[in-house]
Amino acid sequence: MEGGSGSGTAPSAPFDKSKVLDVKPLRSLRPVLPSGPQAPPFVCAPPFGPFPPGFSPFYPFSAPQDIPDNPPESPPASFATPIRSFRSPEVTDASNGFRNGQKRRGSTSRQNKTQKVHDQYFNLGISSFERDEGSRQVVINVLMRFDALRRRISQTEDAKESAVGLIRRADLKASNILMSKGIRTNMRKRVGVVPGVEIGDIFFFRMEMCLIGLHSQSMAGIDYMFTRGDLEEEPVAVSIISSGGYDDDAEDSDILIYSGQGGNANKKGEQASDQKLERGNLALERSLRRANEVRVIRGIKDVTSPGSKVYVYDGLYTVQESWIEKGKSGCSIFKYKLVRIPGQPGAFAVWKLMQKWKDGLSERAGLILPDLSSGAETVPVALVNDVDNEKGPAYFTYFATVKYSRSFRLTQPIFGCDCRSACGPGNPNCSCLQKNGGNFPYTTNGILVSRKPLIYECGPSCPCFRDCKNRVSQTGLKVRLDVFKTKDRGWGLRSLDPIRAGTFICEYAGEVIDKVKARQHREEGNIGDYFFDATRSYDLFKWNYEPGLLEEDDSNDSTEEYNIPFPLVISAKNVGNVARFMNHSCLPNVFWQPVIFEQNNESFVHIAFFAMRHIPPMTELTYDYGITQSEEGNYEPCRKKKCLCGSLNCRGYFG
Repeated sequence: MEGGSGSGTAPSAPFDKSKVLDVKPLRSLRPVLPSGPQAPPFVCAPPFGPFPPGFSPFYPFSAPQDIPDNPPESPPASFATPIRSFRSPEVTDASNGFRNGQKRRGSTSRQNKTQKVHDQYFNLGISSFERDEGSRQVVINVLMRFDALRRRISQTEDAKESAVGLIRRADLKASNILMSKGIRTNMRKRVGVVPGVEIGDIFFFRMEMCLIGLHSQSMAGIDYMFTRGDLEEEPVAVSIISSGGYDDDAEDSDILIYSGQGGNANKKGEQASDQKLERGNLALERSLRRANEVRVIRGIKDVTSPGSKVYVYDGLYTVQESWIEKGKSGCSIFKYKLVRIPGQPGAFAVWKLMQKWKDGLSERAGLILPDLSSGAETVPVALVNDVDNEKGPAYFTYFATVKYSRSFRLTQPIFGCDCRSACGPGNPNCSCLQKNGGNFPYTTNGILVSRKPLIYECGPSCPCFRDCKNRVSQTGLKVRLDVFKTKDRGWGLRSLDPIRAGTFICEYAGEVIDKVKARQHREEGNIGDYFFDATRSYDLFKWNYEPGLLEEDDSNDSTEEYNIPFPLVISAKNVGNVARFMNHSCLPNVFWQPVIFEQNNESFVHIAFFAMRHIPPMTELTYDYGITQSEEGNYEPCRKKKCLCGSLNCRGYFG
């Protein structure tokens, strides 16, 4: 993971992690295996079969009724094909789409190029090789397609009047669709590293891990495979999830005391019983003997969504000890001691340190200011430098939103809604919703559903409730952010909290400047320093869902090309917020989205930043600065700056 490091406090007394007291060695126990005609045989089969007589695939691997059991292979195109050369739309009049009354130069060719790339994305599939052996780009794309589909399903379900007690699981529906279409990777089970998955990756749904082959069990905490033993095939564990469902000792960042599965010891209303040495329990015991690597995923409480978990991949462990002990129910449960293999990047340890910092239990190395915003933000923004002796960035006035001069007033204000309570999904009388196509642009928990040319939010002049979910970008910071000193790119921005894809991060605050001042800054060569320029050329990326996967008409997929009604350039050199510290990357994890709302009969465009994908704690937040083009539409190499993002697809320059 990127980002700086901090130092935690030393424990008060030494503790020998290798000792486990009062245990009974598992080697002295006789395996308890299913036997007799009353015990059904255990079946381990591929997700799509073939299956023995009398058995069928479990959900979500079961295909819908209208999908054949053996879906045809997708075209063998690489899903990692780069999608490039997105030209930000030129300045347009809000009503007719022309600049200064004239037709945009080259608009038809750009539209055709954008449509060609758009169509190419829909035709992309996962080749047979990529299903078995993924890559980082394939893993990222599969997860982005899953979340795009899940967000759209959530939006559709939010608009329905759900029956009492109805359980809505958009994640299960989305994963079932993708699996039935073969949109997944790393289908072959393996011991050790999973191609394209990195230590520290986070997941908000267990089905995400199934789709990329990190952990193929949708419910069980132990995933295993069969391998050739001395006399016959035997199971070995490949991955486990520790999420608090059992009585695990999971506070140590290097050692995990893991409880076995089964026995109903933690199920309410069911008779508890002794656990048996079968299935996952037997696999962990065999892994102890074989000393094979086991992937460990730790589930952590999601502070933004009570009752939910964030899963972090903590790397490779080995099983070093096992024993039986009496659980709280009085029944026997298996215990396994897993030790993290040294030399791996920190993951769960980073989470523990972040929590100590946020709780004030540990001092932060390099902390300069606890709140750079001086109370202007609802959440404090720390200023940290643990790289050198610089005491902070150049002076600027902290301001949490964008500032317009009177010259930028729109001639036709966008009036808000007349809702007297909460704006309801699908309400034909809510003018704000109708401007967004009749749907909320956000899910119930405030996640952006899709990129749009322009998002219309309810503004301060709207009479709807202040907590209306159509005001996401106006409610301030929701995650704990750090402004920190990077090793080679000046000051940067990162988060202490995990960020879910589609989460609002911040807006770009500053002073809106006219094209004369913008041209002057470009000629001076400092347009890349604390400036946002919506008129630049940006690489195209696909973030919205694919209507074909839901058997919807393609017209339901709104274009992802932005439509800002004037040449928006924001200077944060003298006045700005945390967004001014966000560095450029050719492979960013954040994107910008224009948002407009009405206040005092005036409507102004704001630039809101959202997470492109799930972002682990202490990962630097970056977006694409784009490429400046001349009024003739040509690139201007003299204004480019060297890019130091280090990504595989780095184009070498920006600005």
